[in-house]
Amino acid sequence: MAFEGIIDHAFECPNCSGLSFAFEFARPAMHKDTRTLDLIHQLKYQRSLHLAHELGKLAAEAFQNDPRLATALAEKWPLIPVPLHRSRLIHRHFNQAEEIALGLSHQTGLPVISALRRTRDTGTQTRLSRKQRMKNLQGSFEISKAGQNLIDKNPHGAVLIDDVLTTGSTVNECAKTLRREGIRKVFVVTVMRG
Repeated sequence: MAFEGIIDHAFECPNCSGLSFAFEFARPAMHKDTRTLDLIHQLKYQRSLHLAHELGKLAAEAFQNDPRLATALAEKWPLIPVPLHRSRLIHRHFNQAEEIALGLSHQTGLPVISALRRTRDTGTQTRLSRKQRMKNLQGSFEISKAGQNLIDKNPHGAVLIDDVLTTGSTVNECAKTLRREGIRKVFVVTVMRG
């Protein structure tokens, strides 16, 4: 749920109340809007790869407008794209989260590391409830070789990157995997709120 302005008092999001997430916070750069969603759909489904750089620029606005991300910039935390399963990657020929992360890297100077691997095809989640999504995603990610190399360097944190944040189920499962393997803090940045 989106809330305008700065919240300067104790606040509990009614959408997330009672849930425990493995990430520190999630920061969509944009509210849900049809123009941004259209750009994301063109990237994903029409293979308009040139739009990834523009979407990366939009995601970079989160770093300009949110002081909580200053630590990630100062300490050069890696950008970790949410991975696609191999079967979807073969069909699509690219991972939209990775392409957006590369555009974001160009704007922020943060490195992109494909630290996660999707171990099973979880199918599309668009019609599933939050509870169904969370159950569907359990155990579907693992650390890649690049991720293990990152963890061996004992990083303080990482920034997960995805195109859209809907329920937070996917990034939460990714963050669980990263935290279980030793990354202490995980922030989430997406282009848009779903």
